Amino acid sequence: MKAGGVTNAEGEIVVQALHIDGSTLTLEAVREVAVKKRSVLLSADARERVRQARAVVDALVAGNKVSYAITTGVGKLSDVRIAGEQIRELQVNLVRSHAVGVGDPLPVAETRAMMLLRANSLSKGHSGVRTEVVDGLCEMLNRGVTPVVPSQGSVGASGDLAPLAHLALALIGEGECWDDKGGRIPSADALKRAQITPLVLEAKEAVSLINGTQAMLAVGTLALLATETLVDTADVIGALTLDALRGTDVAFDARIHQARPHSGQIRTAENLRNLLAGSEIRKSHADCNRVQDAYSLRCIPQVHGAVRDTLAFCREVFATEANSAVDNPLVFVKDPKQAEGDVLSGGNFHGEPVAFALDYLAIALSALAGISERRIERLVNPALSEGLPPFLAAGAGLNSGFMMPQVTAAALVSENKVLAHPASVDSITTSGNKEDYVSMGMTAAIKLRRVVENTRYVLAIEAMASAQAVEFLLPLKTSRKLQAAHAALRAVSPKLEKDRVMYPDFARIAEVIAAGKLCEVMR
Repeated sequence: MKAGGVTNAEGEIVVQALHIDGSTLTLEAVREVAVKKRSVLLSADARERVRQARAVVDALVAGNKVSYAITTGVGKLSDVRIAGEQIRELQVNLVRSHAVGVGDPLPVAETRAMMLLRANSLSKGHSGVRTEVVDGLCEMLNRGVTPVVPSQGSVGASGDLAPLAHLALALIGEGECWDDKGGRIPSADALKRAQITPLVLEAKEAVSLINGTQAMLAVGTLALLATETLVDTADVIGALTLDALRGTDVAFDARIHQARPHSGQIRTAENLRNLLAGSEIRKSHADCNRVQDAYSLRCIPQVHGAVRDTLAFCREVFATEANSAVDNPLVFVKDPKQAEGDVLSGGNFHGEPVAFALDYLAIALSALAGISERRIERLVNPALSEGLPPFLAAGAGLNSGFMMPQVTAAALVSENKVLAHPASVDSITTSGNKEDYVSMGMTAAIKLRRVVENTRYVLAIEAMASAQAVEFLLPLKTSRKLQAAHAALRAVSPKLEKDRVMYPDFARIAEVIAAGKLCEVMR
Protein backbone atom coordinates (compact mmCIF):
# COMPACT_ATOMS: atom_id res chain seq x y z
CA MET A 1 0.00 0.00 0.00
CA LYS A 2 1.52 3.26 -1.11
CA ALA A 3 0.44 6.24 0.94
CA GLY A 4 1.55 9.73 1.80
CA GLY A 5 0.82 13.14 0.39
CA VAL A 6 2.20 16.04 -1.60
CA THR A 7 2.03 19.79 -1.05
CA ASN A 8 0.26 21.96 -3.61
CA ALA A 9 1.10 25.54 -4.58
CA GLU A 10 -0.95 26.87 -1.66
CA GLY A 11 1.05 24.79 0.81
CA GLU A 12 -1.86 22.42 1.48
CA ILE A 13 -1.19 18.71 1.88
CA VAL A 14 -2.98 16.76 -0.82
CA VAL A 15 -3.57 13.13 0.11
CA GLN A 16 -2.54 10.77 -2.64
CA ALA A 17 -4.62 7.81 -3.71
CA LEU A 18 -4.25 4.63 -1.71
CA HIS A 19 -2.68 1.89 -3.82
CA ILE A 20 -3.90 -1.47 -2.53
CA ASP A 21 -1.83 -4.62 -2.95
CA GLY A 22 -3.41 -7.17 -0.60
CA SER A 23 -0.56 -7.10 1.87
CA THR A 24 0.09 -3.66 3.35
CA LEU A 25 -3.30 -2.11 4.10
CA THR A 26 -3.37 -0.41 7.51
CA LEU A 27 -6.39 0.05 9.72
CA GLU A 28 -5.85 3.81 9.63
CA ALA A 29 -6.02 3.71 5.82
CA VAL A 30 -9.33 1.87 6.09
CA ARG A 31 -10.70 4.80 8.09
CA GLU A 32 -9.27 7.31 5.60
CA VAL A 33 -11.17 5.66 2.76
CA ALA A 34 -14.31 4.85 4.76
CA VAL A 35 -14.74 8.20 6.49
CA LYS A 36 -12.57 10.75 4.71
CA LYS A 37 -13.21 9.24 1.27
CA ARG A 38 -9.61 8.91 0.18
CA SER A 39 -9.42 7.53 -3.35
CA VAL A 40 -8.25 3.95 -4.04
CA LEU A 41 -6.37 2.30 -6.91
CA LEU A 42 -5.04 -1.19 -7.56
CA SER A 43 -1.22 -1.21 -7.46
CA ALA A 44 0.70 -2.32 -10.55
CA ASP A 45 2.27 -5.34 -8.86
CA ALA A 46 -1.06 -6.52 -7.50
CA ARG A 47 -2.67 -6.04 -10.92
CA GLU A 48 -0.17 -8.49 -12.42
CA ARG A 49 -0.79 -11.05 -9.67
CA VAL A 50 -4.54 -10.79 -10.19
CA ARG A 51 -4.09 -11.33 -13.93
CA GLN A 52 -1.92 -14.41 -13.39
CA ALA A 53 -4.44 -16.02 -11.04
CA ARG A 54 -7.24 -15.22 -13.46
CA ALA A 55 -5.39 -16.97 -16.26
CA VAL A 56 -5.43 -20.18 -14.21
CA VAL A 57 -9.22 -19.93 -13.83
CA ASP A 58 -9.70 -19.23 -17.53
CA ALA A 59 -7.61 -22.28 -18.39
CA LEU A 60 -9.77 -24.49 -16.16
CA VAL A 61 -12.95 -23.22 -17.79
CA ALA A 62 -11.52 -23.62 -21.29
CA GLY A 63 -10.48 -27.17 -20.45
CA ASN A 64 -13.91 -27.92 -18.97
CA LYS A 65 -12.25 -29.27 -15.82
CA VAL A 66 -14.19 -29.86 -12.61
CA SER A 67 -13.31 -27.25 -9.99
CA TYR A 68 -15.42 -26.14 -7.02
CA ALA A 69 -17.34 -22.88 -7.52
CA ILE A 70 -15.78 -22.48 -10.98
CA THR A 71 -17.49 -25.28 -12.86
CA THR A 72 -19.72 -26.52 -10.03
CA GLY A 73 -22.41 -25.21 -7.74
CA VAL A 74 -21.57 -24.10 -4.20
CA GLY A 75 -22.13 -25.39 -0.68
CA LYS A 76 -24.31 -28.48 -0.60
CA LEU A 77 -24.68 -28.18 -4.38
CA SER A 78 -20.96 -28.57 -5.05
CA ASP A 79 -21.55 -31.86 -6.86
CA VAL A 80 -23.69 -30.17 -9.53
CA ARG A 81 -21.70 -29.60 -12.72
CA ILE A 82 -21.95 -26.18 -14.42
CA ALA A 83 -20.64 -25.62 -17.93
CA GLY A 84 -20.81 -23.33 -20.96
CA GLU A 85 -23.20 -20.40 -20.84
CA GLN A 86 -24.51 -21.59 -17.46
CA ILE A 87 -21.33 -20.29 -15.86
CA ARG A 88 -22.35 -16.66 -16.37
CA GLU A 89 -25.88 -17.45 -15.28
CA LEU A 90 -24.49 -19.07 -12.13
CA GLN A 91 -22.70 -15.85 -11.18
CA VAL A 92 -25.88 -13.79 -11.28
CA ASN A 93 -27.86 -16.50 -9.53
CA LEU A 94 -25.32 -16.73 -6.72
CA VAL A 95 -25.38 -12.99 -6.09
CA ARG A 96 -29.16 -12.75 -6.23
CA SER A 97 -29.82 -15.84 -4.12
CA HIS A 98 -27.39 -14.78 -1.40
CA ALA A 99 -28.64 -11.18 -1.13
CA VAL A 100 -31.05 -12.09 1.67
CA GLY A 101 -30.07 -9.60 4.37
CA VAL A 102 -32.61 -7.97 6.66
CA GLY A 103 -32.62 -5.30 9.34
CA ASP A 104 -31.14 -1.82 9.52
CA PRO A 105 -28.59 -1.07 6.79
CA LEU A 106 -24.95 -0.61 7.71
CA PRO A 107 -23.86 3.03 7.96
CA VAL A 108 -22.14 4.36 4.85
CA ALA A 109 -18.69 4.41 6.49
CA GLU A 110 -18.91 0.74 7.44
CA THR A 111 -20.07 -0.21 3.95
CA ARG A 112 -17.22 1.74 2.37
CA ALA A 113 -14.79 0.00 4.72
CA MET A 114 -16.25 -3.34 3.66
CA MET A 115 -15.82 -2.46 -0.02
CA LEU A 116 -12.18 -1.48 0.48
CA LEU A 117 -11.40 -4.59 2.52
CA ARG A 118 -13.02 -6.82 -0.12
CA ALA A 119 -11.05 -5.11 -2.91
CA ASN A 120 -7.81 -5.45 -0.96
CA SER A 121 -8.36 -9.15 -0.33
CA LEU A 122 -9.06 -9.75 -4.02
CA SER A 123 -5.92 -7.82 -4.94
CA LYS A 124 -3.81 -10.36 -3.08
CA GLY A 125 -3.98 -12.51 -6.20
CA HIS A 126 -5.46 -15.74 -4.85
CA SER A 127 -9.12 -15.22 -5.75
CA GLY A 128 -9.01 -15.70 -9.50
CA VAL A 129 -11.11 -12.67 -10.42
CA ARG A 130 -10.43 -10.32 -13.31
CA THR A 131 -8.82 -6.96 -12.62
CA GLU A 132 -12.12 -5.40 -13.72
CA VAL A 133 -13.73 -6.65 -10.50
CA VAL A 134 -11.19 -4.92 -8.25
CA ASP A 135 -11.25 -1.80 -10.41
CA GLY A 136 -15.04 -1.78 -10.23
CA LEU A 137 -15.00 -1.74 -6.43
CA CYS A 138 -12.38 1.03 -6.47
CA GLU A 139 -14.42 3.10 -8.91
CA MET A 140 -17.51 2.77 -6.75
CA LEU A 141 -15.51 4.00 -3.75
CA ASN A 142 -13.93 6.85 -5.68
CA ARG A 143 -17.21 8.06 -7.19
CA GLY A 144 -19.30 7.72 -4.04
CA VAL A 145 -21.47 4.78 -5.05
CA THR A 146 -22.36 3.01 -1.81
CA PRO A 147 -24.61 -0.07 -1.75
CA VAL A 148 -27.40 -0.45 0.77
CA VAL A 149 -26.25 -3.42 2.87
CA PRO A 150 -28.63 -4.86 5.51
CA SER A 151 -26.80 -5.60 8.74
CA GLN A 152 -28.44 -8.93 9.60
CA GLY A 153 -28.30 -12.31 7.91
CA SER A 154 -24.69 -13.42 8.32
CA VAL A 155 -23.60 -16.34 10.50
CA GLY A 156 -19.94 -15.57 9.84
CA ALA A 157 -19.15 -18.63 7.67
CA SER A 158 -18.85 -19.04 4.74
CA GLY A 159 -17.88 -15.53 5.61
CA ASP A 160 -20.41 -12.71 5.54
CA LEU A 161 -22.32 -14.11 2.59
CA ALA A 162 -25.47 -11.98 2.75
CA PRO A 163 -23.84 -8.57 3.37
CA LEU A 164 -21.23 -9.15 0.68
CA ALA A 165 -23.90 -10.35 -1.75
CA HIS A 166 -25.68 -6.99 -1.35
CA LEU A 167 -22.36 -5.31 -2.18
CA ALA A 168 -21.92 -7.53 -5.26
CA LEU A 169 -25.52 -6.87 -6.26
CA ALA A 170 -24.73 -3.18 -6.71
CA LEU A 171 -21.62 -4.01 -8.71
CA ILE A 172 -23.77 -5.77 -11.33
CA GLY A 173 -26.33 -2.97 -11.36
CA GLU A 174 -28.99 -4.54 -9.16
CA GLY A 175 -30.25 -3.84 -5.64
CA GLU A 176 -30.08 -0.40 -4.06
CA CYS A 177 -27.51 2.29 -3.32
CA TRP A 178 -27.54 5.46 -1.24
CA ASP A 179 -27.87 8.79 -2.99
CA ASP A 180 -26.08 11.93 -1.83
CA LYS A 181 -29.07 12.91 0.33
CA GLY A 182 -29.25 9.62 2.22
CA GLY A 183 -32.13 8.21 0.18
CA ARG A 184 -32.27 4.86 -1.57
CA ILE A 185 -32.10 4.61 -5.33
CA PRO A 186 -31.77 1.63 -7.71
CA SER A 187 -28.13 0.62 -8.12
CA ALA A 188 -28.48 0.88 -11.89
CA ASP A 189 -29.32 4.59 -11.49
CA ALA A 190 -26.46 5.16 -9.04
CA LEU A 191 -23.94 3.55 -11.42
CA LYS A 192 -25.31 5.53 -14.36
CA ARG A 193 -24.98 8.82 -12.49
CA ALA A 194 -21.38 7.91 -11.61
CA GLN A 195 -20.69 6.83 -15.20
CA ILE A 196 -19.80 3.28 -14.12
CA THR A 197 -20.77 0.35 -16.33
CA PRO A 198 -22.30 -2.57 -14.40
CA LEU A 199 -20.08 -5.65 -14.41
CA VAL A 200 -20.93 -8.89 -16.14
CA LEU A 201 -19.39 -11.48 -13.83
CA GLU A 202 -17.38 -14.36 -15.23
CA ALA A 203 -16.50 -17.77 -13.75
CA LYS A 204 -15.73 -17.79 -9.99
CA GLU A 205 -16.19 -14.04 -9.58
CA ALA A 206 -19.49 -14.22 -7.72
CA VAL A 207 -18.21 -16.60 -5.07
CA SER A 208 -15.02 -14.51 -4.73
CA LEU A 209 -17.12 -11.43 -4.06
CA ILE A 210 -19.50 -12.93 -1.52
CA ASN A 211 -17.17 -15.31 0.32
CA GLY A 212 -15.22 -13.50 3.05
CA THR A 213 -15.17 -11.80 6.44
CA GLN A 214 -15.19 -8.18 5.29
CA ALA A 215 -18.52 -7.14 6.83
CA MET A 216 -17.61 -8.14 10.37
CA LEU A 217 -14.08 -6.84 9.84
CA ALA A 218 -15.30 -3.47 8.55
CA VAL A 219 -17.54 -2.91 11.58
CA GLY A 220 -14.83 -4.19 13.92
CA THR A 221 -12.05 -2.07 12.42
CA LEU A 222 -13.94 1.20 12.80
CA ALA A 223 -15.04 0.15 16.30
CA LEU A 224 -11.45 -0.63 17.28
CA LEU A 225 -10.19 2.73 16.05
CA ALA A 226 -12.96 4.47 18.00
CA THR A 227 -12.11 2.42 21.08
CA GLU A 228 -8.46 3.41 20.96
CA THR A 229 -9.64 7.00 21.32
CA LEU A 230 -11.97 6.01 24.16
CA VAL A 231 -9.28 4.39 26.29
CA ASP A 232 -6.99 7.42 25.94
CA THR A 233 -9.92 9.66 26.83
CA ALA A 234 -10.78 7.47 29.81
CA ASP A 235 -7.29 8.10 31.21
CA VAL A 236 -7.88 11.86 31.00
CA ILE A 237 -11.36 11.74 32.52
CA GLY A 238 -10.29 9.28 35.21
CA ALA A 239 -7.44 11.58 36.21
CA LEU A 240 -9.81 14.55 36.46
CA THR A 241 -12.21 12.53 38.59
CA LEU A 242 -9.42 11.36 40.88
CA ASP A 243 -8.25 14.94 41.41
CA ALA A 244 -11.80 16.13 42.07
CA LEU A 245 -12.14 13.39 44.71
CA ARG A 246 -8.80 14.37 46.26
CA GLY A 247 -7.30 11.02 45.38
CA THR A 248 -3.62 10.15 45.55
CA ASP A 249 -1.24 9.52 42.69
CA VAL A 250 0.96 7.26 44.81
CA ALA A 251 -0.68 4.20 43.23
CA PHE A 252 0.66 5.32 39.86
CA ASP A 253 4.32 5.23 40.92
CA ALA A 254 6.34 3.66 38.11
CA ARG A 255 7.96 1.15 40.48
CA ILE A 256 4.60 -0.45 41.21
CA HIS A 257 3.90 -1.04 37.55
CA GLN A 258 7.38 -2.22 36.65
CA ALA A 259 6.81 -4.92 39.26
CA ARG A 260 3.90 -6.16 37.12
CA PRO A 261 4.99 -5.07 33.65
CA HIS A 262 1.90 -5.38 31.50
CA SER A 263 2.49 -2.83 28.75
CA GLY A 264 -1.00 -1.32 28.87
CA GLN A 265 -0.85 -0.91 32.64
CA ILE A 266 2.54 0.82 32.42
CA ARG A 267 1.23 3.15 29.71
CA THR A 268 -1.88 4.20 31.65
CA ALA A 269 0.09 4.75 34.87
CA GLU A 270 2.49 6.98 32.97
CA ASN A 271 -0.41 8.88 31.45
CA LEU A 272 -1.93 9.46 34.88
CA ARG A 273 1.34 10.69 36.35
CA ASN A 274 1.75 13.16 33.50
CA LEU A 275 -1.85 14.31 33.62
CA LEU A 276 -1.79 14.98 37.36
CA ALA A 277 1.65 16.60 37.50
CA GLY A 278 1.49 20.07 39.03
CA SER A 279 -2.02 19.84 40.44
CA GLU A 280 -2.63 22.31 43.25
CA ILE A 281 -5.44 20.09 44.48
CA ARG A 282 -3.06 17.15 44.91
CA LYS A 283 -0.52 19.31 46.76
CA SER A 284 -3.19 20.56 49.15
CA HIS A 285 -3.74 17.11 50.66
CA ALA A 286 -0.35 15.49 50.10
CA ASP A 287 0.10 14.92 53.84
CA CYS A 288 -3.43 13.76 54.66
CA ASN A 289 -4.16 10.55 56.56
CA ARG A 290 -5.70 8.61 53.67
CA VAL A 291 -3.53 5.62 52.82
CA GLN A 292 -5.19 4.45 49.63
CA ASP A 293 -8.19 5.08 47.38
CA ALA A 294 -11.03 2.85 46.26
CA TYR A 295 -10.36 0.45 43.41
CA SER A 296 -12.12 2.60 40.80
CA LEU A 297 -9.41 5.22 41.40
CA ARG A 298 -6.42 3.24 42.61
CA CYS A 299 -6.71 0.51 39.96
CA ILE A 300 -7.22 2.71 36.90
CA PRO A 301 -3.87 1.53 35.44
CA GLN A 302 -4.74 -2.12 35.96
CA VAL A 303 -8.21 -1.85 34.40
CA HIS A 304 -7.58 0.71 31.65
CA GLY A 305 -4.27 -1.01 30.98
CA ALA A 306 -5.93 -4.38 30.48
CA VAL A 307 -8.26 -2.72 27.98
CA ARG A 308 -5.20 -1.37 26.15
CA ASP A 309 -3.66 -4.83 25.97
CA THR A 310 -6.92 -6.20 24.58
CA LEU A 311 -6.93 -3.51 21.91
CA ALA A 312 -3.38 -4.41 20.93
CA PHE A 313 -4.41 -8.04 20.46
CA CYS A 314 -7.49 -7.10 18.43
CA ARG A 315 -5.47 -4.69 16.27
CA GLU A 316 -3.08 -7.50 15.35
CA VAL A 317 -5.95 -9.82 14.43
CA PHE A 318 -7.76 -7.21 12.36
CA ALA A 319 -4.60 -6.05 10.56
CA THR A 320 -3.78 -9.65 9.62
CA GLU A 321 -7.32 -10.29 8.42
CA ALA A 322 -7.37 -7.07 6.38
CA ASN A 323 -4.46 -8.40 4.32
CA SER A 324 -5.63 -11.98 3.92
CA ALA A 325 -7.22 -14.03 1.14
CA VAL A 326 -10.45 -15.20 2.71
CA ASP A 327 -12.60 -16.64 -0.06
CA ASN A 328 -12.85 -20.21 -1.34
CA PRO A 329 -11.43 -21.84 -3.35
CA LEU A 330 -8.06 -20.11 -3.60
CA VAL A 331 -5.81 -20.00 -6.65
CA PHE A 332 -2.06 -20.58 -6.29
CA VAL A 333 -0.10 -19.86 -9.46
CA LYS A 334 2.74 -22.30 -10.24
CA ASP A 335 3.74 -21.26 -13.76
CA PRO A 336 2.33 -17.94 -14.92
CA LYS A 337 3.67 -18.44 -18.44
CA GLN A 338 1.65 -21.61 -18.85
CA ALA A 339 -1.35 -20.43 -16.80
CA GLU A 340 -0.76 -23.36 -14.48
CA GLY A 341 -1.70 -23.45 -10.83
CA ASP A 342 -3.58 -25.19 -8.09
CA VAL A 343 -7.13 -24.34 -7.07
CA LEU A 344 -7.55 -25.47 -3.49
CA SER A 345 -10.67 -25.61 -1.36
CA GLY A 346 -10.24 -24.57 2.25
CA GLY A 347 -11.89 -22.56 4.98
CA ASN A 348 -10.23 -19.13 5.14
CA PHE A 349 -13.70 -17.59 4.99
CA HIS A 350 -14.43 -18.78 8.54
CA GLY A 351 -14.80 -15.78 10.81
CA GLU A 352 -13.68 -17.36 14.08
CA PRO A 353 -10.42 -15.38 14.53
CA VAL A 354 -12.25 -12.10 13.98
CA ALA A 355 -15.29 -13.17 15.99
CA PHE A 356 -13.18 -13.97 19.04
CA ALA A 357 -11.47 -10.58 18.82
CA LEU A 358 -14.79 -8.75 18.42
CA ASP A 359 -16.20 -10.45 21.51
CA TYR A 360 -13.02 -9.78 23.47
CA LEU A 361 -13.20 -6.11 22.57
CA ALA A 362 -16.80 -5.87 23.78
CA ILE A 363 -15.81 -7.46 27.09
CA ALA A 364 -12.93 -5.01 27.53
CA LEU A 365 -15.12 -2.01 26.76
CA SER A 366 -17.70 -3.20 29.26
CA ALA A 367 -15.01 -2.97 31.93
CA LEU A 368 -13.96 0.50 30.76
CA ALA A 369 -17.55 1.73 31.06
CA GLY A 370 -18.09 -0.15 34.32
CA ILE A 371 -15.20 1.43 36.19
CA SER A 372 -16.20 4.83 34.81
CA GLU A 373 -19.71 4.43 36.22
CA ARG A 374 -18.25 3.55 39.62
CA ARG A 375 -16.24 6.77 39.54
CA ILE A 376 -19.41 8.70 38.69
CA GLU A 377 -21.06 7.16 41.74
CA ARG A 378 -18.19 8.33 43.94
CA LEU A 379 -18.56 11.86 42.55
CA VAL A 380 -22.29 12.14 43.22
CA ASN A 381 -22.79 10.08 46.39
CA PRO A 382 -22.29 12.34 49.44
CA ALA A 383 -21.16 9.32 51.48
CA LEU A 384 -18.25 8.82 49.10
CA SER A 385 -17.49 12.18 47.51
CA GLU A 386 -15.07 13.63 50.08
CA GLY A 387 -17.04 16.77 50.92
CA LEU A 388 -18.46 17.57 47.51
CA PRO A 389 -22.14 18.66 47.44
CA PRO A 390 -24.67 15.82 47.19
CA PHE A 391 -25.08 14.91 43.53
CA LEU A 392 -22.81 17.84 42.66
CA ALA A 393 -25.81 20.14 42.97
CA ALA A 394 -25.68 23.71 44.19
CA GLY A 395 -28.68 23.86 46.52
CA ALA A 396 -29.16 20.10 46.67
CA GLY A 397 -32.77 19.26 47.41
CA LEU A 398 -34.20 22.04 45.34
CA ASN A 399 -31.85 20.83 42.59
CA SER A 400 -31.16 17.16 41.81
CA GLY A 401 -27.89 17.84 40.02
CA PHE A 402 -26.23 14.67 38.74
CA MET A 403 -28.54 12.23 40.47
CA MET A 404 -30.10 10.95 37.24
CA PRO A 405 -27.02 10.99 34.97
CA GLN A 406 -25.55 8.31 37.23
CA VAL A 407 -28.72 6.28 36.67
CA THR A 408 -28.30 6.64 32.90
CA ALA A 409 -24.69 5.49 33.19
CA ALA A 410 -25.82 2.50 35.26
CA ALA A 411 -28.38 1.59 32.60
CA LEU A 412 -25.77 1.74 29.84
CA VAL A 413 -23.27 -0.29 31.83
CA SER A 414 -25.85 -2.96 32.53
CA GLU A 415 -26.80 -3.08 28.86
CA ASN A 416 -23.12 -3.55 28.02
CA LYS A 417 -23.00 -6.55 30.33
CA VAL A 418 -25.73 -8.22 28.29
CA LEU A 419 -24.06 -7.27 24.99
CA ALA A 420 -20.70 -8.55 26.23
CA HIS A 421 -21.98 -12.13 26.20
CA PRO A 422 -19.84 -13.64 23.43
CA ALA A 423 -21.59 -14.37 20.15
CA SER A 424 -18.72 -16.61 19.06
CA VAL A 425 -19.62 -19.35 21.54
CA ASP A 426 -22.73 -20.03 19.48
CA SER A 427 -23.13 -21.95 16.24
CA ILE A 428 -26.01 -23.22 14.14
CA THR A 429 -25.88 -25.62 11.22
CA THR A 430 -26.58 -24.24 7.74
CA SER A 431 -26.53 -25.28 4.08
CA GLY A 432 -27.84 -28.81 4.45
CA ASN A 433 -25.32 -29.61 7.22
CA LYS A 434 -22.40 -28.85 4.89
CA GLU A 435 -21.66 -25.67 6.82
CA ASP A 436 -22.06 -27.21 10.25
CA TYR A 437 -19.99 -24.91 12.48
CA VAL A 438 -20.09 -21.15 12.07
CA SER A 439 -18.57 -18.14 13.86
CA MET A 440 -21.43 -15.66 14.41
CA GLY A 441 -18.84 -12.95 13.84
CA MET A 442 -21.23 -10.43 12.34
CA THR A 443 -23.45 -10.68 15.40
CA ALA A 444 -20.39 -9.97 17.54
CA ALA A 445 -19.56 -6.95 15.38
CA ILE A 446 -23.03 -5.39 15.46
CA LYS A 447 -23.37 -5.64 19.23
CA LEU A 448 -19.81 -4.32 19.64
CA ARG A 449 -20.83 -1.17 17.81
CA ARG A 450 -23.57 -0.62 20.43
CA VAL A 451 -21.09 -1.22 23.27
CA VAL A 452 -18.76 1.41 21.81
CA GLU A 453 -21.60 3.94 21.70
CA ASN A 454 -22.75 3.12 25.23
CA THR A 455 -19.23 3.43 26.59
CA ARG A 456 -18.71 6.77 24.91
CA TYR A 457 -21.83 8.11 26.62
CA VAL A 458 -20.79 6.76 30.03
CA LEU A 459 -17.45 8.54 29.66
CA ALA A 460 -19.28 11.70 28.55
CA ILE A 461 -21.35 11.61 31.74
CA GLU A 462 -18.25 11.11 33.88
CA ALA A 463 -16.52 13.95 32.05
CA MET A 464 -19.39 16.34 32.70
CA ALA A 465 -19.59 15.31 36.35
CA SER A 466 -15.84 15.58 36.97
CA ALA A 467 -15.77 19.02 35.32
CA GLN A 468 -18.52 20.10 37.70
CA ALA A 469 -16.82 18.55 40.72
CA VAL A 470 -13.42 20.11 40.21
CA GLU A 471 -14.96 23.58 40.18
CA PHE A 472 -16.20 23.11 43.75
CA LEU A 473 -12.54 22.96 44.82
CA LEU A 474 -11.65 26.41 43.52
CA PRO A 475 -9.52 28.43 44.06
CA LEU A 476 -7.37 25.28 44.05
CA LYS A 477 -6.68 24.27 40.47
CA THR A 478 -6.01 20.96 38.84
CA SER A 479 -2.97 20.41 36.60
CA ARG A 480 -2.44 22.41 33.43
CA LYS A 481 -3.21 19.42 31.21
CA LEU A 482 -6.43 18.68 33.06
CA GLN A 483 -7.34 22.37 32.96
CA ALA A 484 -7.07 22.11 29.17
CA ALA A 485 -9.38 19.10 29.23
CA HIS A 486 -11.77 21.01 31.48
CA ALA A 487 -11.76 23.94 29.05
CA ALA A 488 -12.57 21.62 26.14
CA LEU A 489 -15.56 20.34 28.10
CA ARG A 490 -16.73 23.80 29.06
CA ALA A 491 -16.58 24.85 25.41
CA VAL A 492 -19.57 22.60 24.74
CA SER A 493 -21.15 22.19 28.17
CA PRO A 494 -21.49 25.08 30.66
CA LYS A 495 -21.41 24.59 34.41
CA LEU A 496 -24.62 23.25 35.93
CA GLU A 497 -25.69 26.23 38.04
CA LYS A 498 -29.18 24.78 38.57
CA ASP A 499 -31.14 21.88 37.14
CA ARG A 500 -31.49 21.91 33.36
CA VAL A 501 -32.01 19.39 30.59
CA MET A 502 -28.67 17.63 30.26
CA TYR A 503 -29.04 15.14 27.42
CA PRO A 504 -27.82 17.67 24.81
CA ASP A 505 -24.67 18.12 26.92
CA PHE A 506 -24.03 14.38 26.85
CA ALA A 507 -24.38 14.33 23.07
CA ARG A 508 -22.01 17.27 22.57
CA ILE A 509 -19.41 15.85 24.96
CA ALA A 510 -19.67 12.46 23.25
CA GLU A 511 -18.84 14.20 19.98
CA VAL A 512 -15.82 15.88 21.58
CA ILE A 513 -14.68 12.50 22.85
CA ALA A 514 -15.18 10.81 19.48
CA ALA A 515 -13.16 13.54 17.78
CA GLY A 516 -10.26 12.88 20.16
CA LYS A 517 -10.25 16.41 21.55
CA LEU A 518 -9.98 15.35 25.21
CA CYS A 519 -7.15 12.90 24.77
CA GLU A 520 -5.21 15.53 22.81
CA VAL A 521 -4.18 17.07 26.14
CA MET A 522 -1.84 14.11 26.75
CA ARG A 523 0.15 15.01 23.66
